[in-house]
Amino acid sequence: MERPIDLRRDTITLPTEAMKQFAFQAELGDSIYGEDPMQRKLEELGASILGKERAIFLPSGTMGNLVALLTHTRRGEEVILEESAHIFTSETGGVGAIAGLTVKPIRGEDGAPSPAAILQAIRPDNIHYPRTRLICLENTHYRYGGIVPPLEKFRAIRELATEKGLSIHLDGARLFNAAVYLGVEVQVIAQYADTVMVSLSKGLGAPVGSLLAGPRDFIKEAERYRKMLGGGMRQTGWLCACGIMALSPENIARLREDHENARFLAEGLCAIPGIKVDCTRVHTNFVLADLAESGWDARQFVERLKEKGVLATPAGESKVRFVTSKEVNRTQIALALERIHELMRAR
Repeated sequence: MERPIDLRRDTITLPTEAMKQFAFQAELGDSIYGEDPMQRKLEELGASILGKERAIFLPSGTMGNLVALLTHTRRGEEVILEESAHIFTSETGGVGAIAGLTVKPIRGEDGAPSPAAILQAIRPDNIHYPRTRLICLENTHYRYGGIVPPLEKFRAIRELATEKGLSIHLDGARLFNAAVYLGVEVQVIAQYADTVMVSLSKGLGAPVGSLLAGPRDFIKEAERYRKMLGGGMRQTGWLCACGIMALSPENIARLREDHENARFLAEGLCAIPGIKVDCTRVHTNFVLADLAESGWDARQFVERLKEKGVLATPAGESKVRFVTSKEVNRTQIALALERIHELMRAR
């Protein structure tokens, strides 16, 4: 049976053969005792790349973000974030259910709220209000189609946070995609946040895991919350060896291929009557296609497209999200475009 052309998410990215070979040769130890050499090496490497004092390895980005929230705040305090932030919309309400925080959501069409809107959202010192404690940013921004917010805005938010005595946490699940898009080292972006979470298991291709990085004392406390949430693992060496390979310069640079394939896909979709794509917002490996003019419901379109062997994700009533990765090459994307065109003609 022909394998589907999977454009749902870059989480389908598989470890390379070199990554697997390196992993299964890794020396193992009990990481809770600090005795797994590969975990120590990965955490040191991650901290260095991100420009932070320390980093810890966690099973997932969702746990990394939640550990950061717990470490930065106390129950009953408030977090300011963009209204479509992954922490707010897609992490099962952990910000409220587990961290016990209230949320002040602000719209930011380019992926981050404006400094002026953040300033207005900061609570005055009043016993009736929760204390504003933390600003959460996201880069790339998942729900806006993998866009990269302007660095100038991050810089201005950093200055505001410092002035008001607030901390900043950056959900950088795809931060390396943002760095490749901007043509900068990843720490150039991470410098504007006190703490940053990055995923190793998306386009970078590690099978499992994320890193949370920040100041030394912060990470020491974060280790306690990682254990509380069940993220204290034992012989992590195989997973961490994959993470080390994922952070190699050549593997990070390979993300550019995913971006180029997304651009190819976006331009091909624009040539199909009834589909609109704002190519100015195709920054990384996401493409948001608008089917409103065609009359297609996004869910019906995705189901019919699946029958033709192409997988995508509804992203609203009339929008469909496509995500490129190492697992789908240019030839397969061209074939996917042919099948999408067939489906639109048959409408």
